[in-house]
Amino acid sequence: MNDTIAAIATASGVASIAIVRISGPDAYEIARRMSAPKELDAREARLSTIYDMEGEIIDRGILIYFPSPRSFTGEDIVEFQVHGGMVVAQRVLESAIHFGARHARPGEFSKRAYLNGKIDLSEAEAIASLIEARSLDAARILLRQMRGELGRFVERVREGILTVRAYSEVSIDYAEEDIPPDILEAIEAGLQRLSCDMQRVLDSSERRRGLIEGFRIAIVGRPNVGKSSLLNALLDYERAIVSDIAGTTRDTIEEQIRVGTHIVRIVDTAGIRDARDEIERRGVNRSLESIEEADIVIALFDSSREYDEDEDGRILRLIEGFEKERLIVALNKSDLPGRFDTEILAPFPYIEISAKREFTRLMSELEKRLDGFSSSDELMLVNERQMDAVRRCAKQIEEAREPLRRGELEIFSYHLAEAASAIGEISRPYESEEILDRMFSEFCLGK
Repeated sequence: MNDTIAAIATASGVASIAIVRISGPDAYEIARRMSAPKELDAREARLSTIYDMEGEIIDRGILIYFPSPRSFTGEDIVEFQVHGGMVVAQRVLESAIHFGARHARPGEFSKRAYLNGKIDLSEAEAIASLIEARSLDAARILLRQMRGELGRFVERVREGILTVRAYSEVSIDYAEEDIPPDILEAIEAGLQRLSCDMQRVLDSSERRRGLIEGFRIAIVGRPNVGKSSLLNALLDYERAIVSDIAGTTRDTIEEQIRVGTHIVRIVDTAGIRDARDEIERRGVNRSLESIEEADIVIALFDSSREYDEDEDGRILRLIEGFEKERLIVALNKSDLPGRFDTEILAPFPYIEISAKREFTRLMSELEKRLDGFSSSDELMLVNERQMDAVRRCAKQIEEAREPLRRGELEIFSYHLAEAASAIGEISRPYESEEILDRMFSEFCLGK
């Protein structure tokens, strides 16, 4: 990290301000060569004329100098705040490259911050995820991680593992005898606490992962029940073809909408029935997969048609085992004369809607369900890598129990060492350059 890197840190396109960031040992000197001031004071916003390599004026903008080590990367950083638009920012970047910087790779600023001990990996991942947060609640969770909440959880688990190992080290003195019951009980209790803590966090994270990735909502029902009409109404434009011909939608259609403070993916599925050809059969199978993956399923029935045991009954059998938080049953076409026997829906609380005229109650119910996922204040793991690390740690702790009971303390300690290593990967993993390059390459340029 002896070189100096530069990148445009704001999104491309027309804007009032663009930021070009330079980080590294030559950042200060490069900034001075590009601007009028002979000196830059630390953390002072200075209005300055900015020049290119030919000495021509690029812009008048704000320069801010963050000296090492009190900067995001832990290195000298200079930020140029210039007028927005790609022309000005690009000229500033080209000038910085000419005077000795090189183009930063994606995530390289965050990688340097990590390597210089300014952030741990959980905080770096929270920074990257915050940019793509799908809800206000997701942003709040990620901000908690940026303040080190997950890192503190990792340290608590590691300390717990070390404490249990300390008990086992004491027990080695009894290698030729039985382990004293009080020591064995203390070790077992410690392992149980660790397992419970990790399982609670895993369960909470699995339930709420849609907060980070975006919740998925699937609309399911027999053909011609109004699924596509509902999708079009929610989107406020005709995304799906609507007709009276059953089976018009033969594949899943996905679109993104906003419900309250949440950005969600809503899926219009093909009508579920006994398929009449290969293409329809594949569409039905995709519908079933979408239902399985969905966080919330809207089961739609047609109030203007009589109950059909084959088709409506199939939908009822499909949803009968769903958790109530995951299911909304809606009786569509409430603006038409009713012919559907509502007694059949008795096991399911249902709401009446009209996809073409009035569905505010459905939107309110969706928002209520989505808000329910975020009501917990429990710590949350925000990606599969973090969840995998906790699962592997928990597995090693579980596998340590049997050698402990047999008095095989060396094997027991080995499993605990593996557990500590697994949980440590969340915040500060083994620093293989290849692994870190792969992780940070998924970040944005200038981040």
